[in-house]
Amino acid sequence: MTSPANLETVRVDLGERAYDILVGHGALSELGPRLSVMLKRPRAFVLTDESVARHHRAALEAAVAGADVKLDWLAMPPGEKTKSFSSLETVLDWLLAGGADRGDVLIAFGGGVIGDMGGLAASLMKRGMVFVQVPTTLLAQVDSSVGGKTAVNTPRGKNLIGAFYQPRLVIADTALLATLPERELKAGYAEILKYGLINDAPFFDWLSVNGQKVLALDPAAARHAVAKSCAAKAAIVVEDETETGVRQLLNLGHTFGHALEAANEYGADLLHGEAVAAGMALAFRYGAELGVTPAADAERVSKVIAASGLPSDLSGRDRQRFAAPHLAKLMQQDKKARGGRVPLILARGIGAAYIHPDADLASIEDFLARELLETA
Repeated sequence: MTSPANLETVRVDLGERAYDILVGHGALSELGPRLSVMLKRPRAFVLTDESVARHHRAALEAAVAGADVKLDWLAMPPGEKTKSFSSLETVLDWLLAGGADRGDVLIAFGGGVIGDMGGLAASLMKRGMVFVQVPTTLLAQVDSSVGGKTAVNTPRGKNLIGAFYQPRLVIADTALLATLPERELKAGYAEILKYGLINDAPFFDWLSVNGQKVLALDPAAARHAVAKSCAAKAAIVVEDETETGVRQLLNLGHTFGHALEAANEYGADLLHGEAVAAGMALAFRYGAELGVTPAADAERVSKVIAASGLPSDLSGRDRQRFAAPHLAKLMQQDKKARGGRVPLILARGIGAAYIHPDADLASIEDFLARELLETA
C-alpha cells in the first residue's frame, strides 16, 4: 500500500512481523484504509488519555469513518503515574468486558504512557491481540512507539515489568503535535538529539542548525526529523530486537535519566525527555571524566541541549531527593545492572556511542556528588 507524497514511510523489517511507520503532516488520514485490511470485524478498541481524547478524538473518528469501523474508547488520566499495575488491570478488564479477542485491534492513541501500557495489555490479552500505535507526542513518535518495548512502572523503578511486542502499524502524524505544550515538544526533542549523538554526527549538526524549525513544527523539518529518528531506531531494532547487544545504544542518557525520574517519584516537574536530556549530558561529562569522551564534545552537547530549552545538569533539584547515594542505588535497580556494576552508554565523541559494559556505581556516585556540588 503506497502513501501520499507528503508522507514518508519507514519500514521496520522484522520478517513476518514487519510493519510500516507513516510519518508526516496528515498521516492520520491513512489509518482507515490501513485498518480496514487488518480487521476481522468492523470494530476496534482505542486506548487514550483524557487530554488526547479532548483534543483529537474527533480527528481519529473522522480518519476511520470511511472504513465503517465502530470504535470502543477508554480514556485514562494523563501522566506517568497512570503507567501502573492498577491501570493495566483497568485496561485488561475493559478489553475483556468488551469481548476482545486475538483478532481484534487495540489502537494506542496517545503518548508514551498510553503506548507502553497499551502494548503490554495487547501482548497479555489472550496471549496477543493486534496492536496499532498512533503516537500523539513527539517523544512517542520518535521513540516509544517504535520497536516493541512495552511496560509499566513500579515503585522500585521504571519499565521493570514489560514485554517485547511489536505493533502492526505506527502512524506518526506531526499535525497532532500542534496541541502539545512547548515543554512536551522539547521533551520529545531530546530523543531526536539522541539519535544524532548515538551514531549520526551529521544529523546532530543538522539539528544544531534546524532544531528551532523542528520545535516550531515546520512540516518539512518535523517530517525529516521524525522520519530520520524512526529510521535510525528501526535499523537498530532490526539488528537487535530484544536488546541483547547494539539496541542498548538507544539507552544513551536513560540509565541516568531513569534514576532521576524514580528519585522524583515520576512527578510532573520532571518529564521523561527532560530526564533523558540531563542524562545524556551527564553521560558525556562522565565519559569525559573517564577520559573516553573529548571534553570539547561533552561541552558542546551540554550547550546544544541547554539551547533547546532542556536541562543539561542537576541544577534546581532538591538535594535530599536527588542525593548522589540515592541516585546510585536507583541505578543499581536498572534491569541490566549486575553485582554493583551497570552497562552504561557512553561516547567516544558525538555520533560515536558505545556500550561501556561494567561502569562502577561507586565511581558514578562520586561523579554525581561532584555534579550536585557544582550546581548547588
